[in-house]
Amino acid sequence: MLWTHTFIPTLKETPEGAEIPSHVLMLRAGMISQVMAGAYTYLPLGLRALRKAEHIVRQEMDAAGAIELLMPAISPISLWERSGRVEAFGEVLIKFAVQRPGRKVHMALGPTHEEVITDLMAHRISSYRQLPVTLYQIQTKFRNEERPRFGVMRTSEFLMKDAYSFDATLESLNESYEKMYAAYCRIFERCALEYLPVEAESGPIGGDASHEFMIPAENGEDTVLHCRDCGYAANQERAEIGTRDCSRPDVPEQPLHKVATPGVSTIEQVSALLNIRPRDLIKTLIYEADGRPIAVLLRGDHEANEAKIRRAAAVGELTLAAPEVIEAVTGAAVGFAGPVGLAGKLPLYADHDVRAMVSAVTGANEADAHLTGVCPGRDFTADHFADLRNAEDGDPCPRCSSKLTQRYAIEGGHVFKLGTKYSEALGARFLDHAEQQQSIIMGCYGIGINRILAGLIETNHDAHGIIWPVSIAPYEVLLVPMKTGDEATMQAANRLYADLQAAGVDVLMDDRDARAGVKFNDADLIGIPLRIVIGPRGLKDGRLEVKWRWEREPSMLPVEGAAAAIAEWMHHERAGSARFRKARSIAAD
Repeated sequence: MLWTHTFIPTLKETPEGAEIPSHVLMLRAGMISQVMAGAYTYLPLGLRALRKAEHIVRQEMDAAGAIELLMPAISPISLWERSGRVEAFGEVLIKFAVQRPGRKVHMALGPTHEEVITDLMAHRISSYRQLPVTLYQIQTKFRNEERPRFGVMRTSEFLMKDAYSFDATLESLNESYEKMYAAYCRIFERCALEYLPVEAESGPIGGDASHEFMIPAENGEDTVLHCRDCGYAANQERAEIGTRDCSRPDVPEQPLHKVATPGVSTIEQVSALLNIRPRDLIKTLIYEADGRPIAVLLRGDHEANEAKIRRAAAVGELTLAAPEVIEAVTGAAVGFAGPVGLAGKLPLYADHDVRAMVSAVTGANEADAHLTGVCPGRDFTADHFADLRNAEDGDPCPRCSSKLTQRYAIEGGHVFKLGTKYSEALGARFLDHAEQQQSIIMGCYGIGINRILAGLIETNHDAHGIIWPVSIAPYEVLLVPMKTGDEATMQAANRLYADLQAAGVDVLMDDRDARAGVKFNDADLIGIPLRIVIGPRGLKDGRLEVKWRWEREPSMLPVEGAAAAIAEWMHHERAGSARFRKARSIAAD
């Protein structure tokens, strides 16, 4: 492709509202253009990179035995009502009605396609002989993001590969899951992305087990806990905490004492008023667990993990209690709850760290008052001790004796063992060997194609622009003739351009009549892996200047045989991104 024959509207300045490097650089490099918050047009460079990532995903899905189809973006709201996910997704699900002759038809734009695919299989699968099967699509998804941000990282419309496995037995589901897990590893490897598979919660998708494929990045919106020694990794929702020292410090217990704290209800406010640390408070949270109130006790500097609380209380639905419920069971307004003398008898669930506290501060279950000198076991007794909080940097690993490291990351993919949640709701059943009817056992596997690009750019850029690996770069080689008005220069450039194309190299030639500085700046900004400079001086010596985007200095290459040499380089980089990975490894050291 010639630069003058395509559309690459690069920008010198950072566009207003662009916050993180991937967003800034995709806009500046002319890859995307914002239509509205959460919706972008992919311009030619961006679309080429997107299609290359999509191609890798499709190849690996096919190699893993998955079969491609294409489902509609719209579906009847009745399917979502049958699965119960209208409530689970809430406002994230985009719902609307269209007028048909004599009636209104209520629909949803698919944020994912479990309902549609399960309904399909309910009508097409009848026997165990038709199983197992895994189907996938690459389709646009829609979610009503409350706060679209970070460019294509969090949008209302995005491109996703979603696959669904259908099995007759749990053993078969495990095999399907492992195939998809392995395929995901190959996809991220081929895209030259650093990734970390982590244990995860299933969220509104539902299911029995899941893993997220995380891209470690400073601007990632997700938090991952990782043990560098044994390899354990989980997102913060799921991360367990290893054995903690819950022994009490050898200090005298203080007497229980009520203190006035008028208008002071938050951890920060109470800490400041009483001149103590947040960790010296016991935080009492009132939840409604399957409709009944429970109290959860945490150290003041820790955050509740509702997935862990749900499991500890063995309940399906868990929500923070309404103010009127809190007042009924504590006798005071929000912010003054405590475990000593609760007005209503309710179960007390305490995090393990509470066991080690002595002379703590809690709410007094009375307006504008707190208690000091509170000691677990003396002043109150917890019904249950469990791991109820978010894991943090430095917490003990649950698998070995080392410490967990907290890292920020971008979620690139997610795999789930769904079980029979959707097949039972939507009537997807089959006859087994004994002619008995069973619900199909399902798995679900998603990858955000857009996030592959954003994650790659977020973790591979410098002050000048993007640094692409060959595998998903919009073009593999950028030819830069220095003097487009010089006949000999353009003859050599056109000959090399034609030879590279004939050799199967994806090449862009900057044939603009522009200054060298403009061309070099744009070359660094758009980040094409290999830049070839063709100039009159070099041609006199029979040489071309070549520079990999991740190298500091250029080198020289003989004109004779240049196309064959470059084609060979590209062949090796496509296979394993060896040069790119080596440069990244050196930079990390």
